[in-house]
Amino acid sequence: MDKPGYAISEYHDTRKVYEQLNALISQPIRTIRKDAMDEYLSYFEAKCTTSKKMMGEAEKVIPGAVQHNLAFNYPFPLAFSKAEGAFLHDVDGNKYIDFLQAGGPTVLGSNPEPVREKVIELLNSCGPSTGLFHEYEMKLASFICHRFKGVEMFRMLGSGTEACMAAVRVARVATKKKNIIKLGGAYHGWSDQLSYGNRIPGLRFLESHGIPLACFKYTQEVFPNDIAALEKQLKWNRIRGGTAAVFMEPMGPESGTRPLDYDYNAQARDLCTKYGALLVFDEVVTAFRIGVDGAQGYFGVTPDLTIFGKVVAGGYPSAGGIGGKTEYMACLAGGLGGKKSKKAHVGGTMAANPLSSAAGYYTVKMIEETNACEVAGKAGDRLTQGLQTLIDTYGLPFVAYNQGSICHLETVGTMLFDINIFRPWEIPAKIKEIHARKDVMTHMGAAYMAEGLVTLAGSRLYTSAADTDEIIDDALTRFERVFKNVDGVKA
Repeated sequence: MDKPGYAISEYHDTRKVYEQLNALISQPIRTIRKDAMDEYLSYFEAKCTTSKKMMGEAEKVIPGAVQHNLAFNYPFPLAFSKAEGAFLHDVDGNKYIDFLQAGGPTVLGSNPEPVREKVIELLNSCGPSTGLFHEYEMKLASFICHRFKGVEMFRMLGSGTEACMAAVRVARVATKKKNIIKLGGAYHGWSDQLSYGNRIPGLRFLESHGIPLACFKYTQEVFPNDIAALEKQLKWNRIRGGTAAVFMEPMGPESGTRPLDYDYNAQARDLCTKYGALLVFDEVVTAFRIGVDGAQGYFGVTPDLTIFGKVVAGGYPSAGGIGGKTEYMACLAGGLGGKKSKKAHVGGTMAANPLSSAAGYYTVKMIEETNACEVAGKAGDRLTQGLQTLIDTYGLPFVAYNQGSICHLETVGTMLFDINIFRPWEIPAKIKEIHARKDVMTHMGAAYMAEGLVTLAGSRLYTSAADTDEIIDDALTRFERVFKNVDGVKA
């Protein structure tokens, strides 16, 4: 299944991955030995004193001391002062290999100089925002439209969350239907209607605090890979307002943490066509990471609407957008004119500001010119294969797999449990188990950090085109030191 130009060299055996993941969560939790964990925690106390002091001040004025969930780390968040290529530097002068990559958008590596130079040039001439039209809005939109088969028009917004909100409204205006179906466990932003079934399939509204249940009247979830369940829900919706859209990440919920069968996207496309629902691909992570035409290009499946995230602003602010077929995107026509009698209400003064549009344009252009997707994907292959070797060497139940430069290292399986709302007596015990494993996951993340590895919650890693073989091999040496300290392993 070799497809040159894409990050994925070979699509994983999804059934085998699930067998390994199910075996992982069926076993007792394996964590870092207490003596080793104490030593790792001493690293933060001795080497991260400025960060600790800064977090102490921050918690007085910022809820939880950080502004974003990605920034939280155990035992306390670290403050970073420099990002460059494959590395991060904290305020205490410690250097780390960066597998967080801002949550995925920096496919080139952090703060690439050619893009930075263009941004500085724009700031010197125009400034970051005018509130009016700028040529880079058109350049970025044209670039995206010419590469994504499912995108004939593109509108930039402030975030992936805003783009998902806009997609819901566009779908309802365009189809005159109400219901929205998503794959359970997926995150499509934090709007009221889509904060449903997040992280864990079957969870529905159980952890959607602060949102009235009425907001979920027209939102449903189905389990990933169960194409029969999707059709059943589509059929049921025909008698209760119809289905406006099916939302899905083409790699599977949580960037492939729940990986999809290779054929699932095409099957979902056929069902959406059959039942008159729009197919919405959330490519916040996969656009320009799987390929310059996204996961939809890799799978050869064309959605009706596509959600874009941070990469379309090159990692700068105003990091999101929505693209799709002209007939649907007309519902988003800006200004006071437009042919549509009804338009989806979408705003955002800072969306498509000159700074973000220029940064996004030069970033995606450079990704294409340097074949960054494939380069980053090869780094992901090397990292994953090395992790698999270490797992086998030390006889650990851990699971490592990747979709190109999206790498997964599951050591506790926090998000791999299912919730069956029709078996309510099982729910308390499962939620208790999930939280227990989440605590252990933070310990693993702390161990990685103390070894100089920045990950996403200790279980996901994004490689970039800045990751050389030497950097990946250095990282594997650091991971090996952590694995040697897992309870029960004989070093």
